[in-house]
Amino acid sequence: MQASEVARAVAAAMSTASSLGLAADDAIVLHDSNRLTPRLLPCEVLARVAPVAHQVAQFEVELAQRLVEAGCPVAALDPRVEPRVHERDGFAVTLWTYHEPVAPREVAPADYADALERLHAGMRGLDVPTPRFTDRVEQARRLVANRDHTPALADADRELLGDTLRNLGRLIGGRGGAEQPLHGEPHPGNVLTTKNGLLFVDLETCCRGPVEFDLAHAPEEVSEHYPGVDRDLLRACRILVLAMITTWRWDRGDQFPNGRRLGREWLSRIRAELDRHGLDTHG
Repeated sequence: MQASEVARAVAAAMSTASSLGLAADDAIVLHDSNRLTPRLLPCEVLARVAPVAHQVAQFEVELAQRLVEAGCPVAALDPRVEPRVHERDGFAVTLWTYHEPVAPREVAPADYADALERLHAGMRGLDVPTPRFTDRVEQARRLVANRDHTPALADADRELLGDTLRNLGRLIGGRGGAEQPLHGEPHPGNVLTTKNGLLFVDLETCCRGPVEFDLAHAPEEVSEHYPGVDRDLLRACRILVLAMITTWRWDRGDQFPNGRRLGREWLSRIRAELDRHGLDTHG
């Protein structure tokens, strides 16, 4: 979120909570990306705040409710208030249960895989309209093609990312295998370690695709404990996901800490992985 909007976003979250009878005298910003995540005190609520024009909060609220009802390992909305999107001062605000982190913070790969498998099982039982993962790949490809939005990207790197996104997206999307609703970005940053076990957060990225696309976001050791993984498909998905997150780092509006440095490192990794596995993404 733009620095100029952070104070307003926090104020919107605090005033929303206060208007609902929750004591919100202070806030600690826990995460700041495309939306702000402050912890509100002393009511102990986790707020998610995004500009109204750039959010899919209603979809996330409805999906979270259904997944919680299905017993899936996802974070729930705060039970003290009505589960809905609140609009205030141009922001969409949702209020979630705050979970105090527990030690150890490191997640065992087997536990990670088990939680993700249970999430996938629950999502298979839901009939929800979701975009296909290829839609997200196409968003990244359009960003690469737009020099105004990625002005610092060198021509050779732009070609590499564009070719990788286009051709691996087609390869994976056209394979004809089983697909299902997915979290979309179940990386470690979206996994909470709580006294109730592992819980996934940030469901706004939900999409439909092969489970290997989700596994590509998790540490490599996790896939070793997930049953029935197609290793060749997972390898292709890992490179595709790496190309996608590399693209976000070159967006001129990206605010990820050390994002440009990571972008350069990941470009080198993409080249190395393509060479290592003999993949040609040209053409």
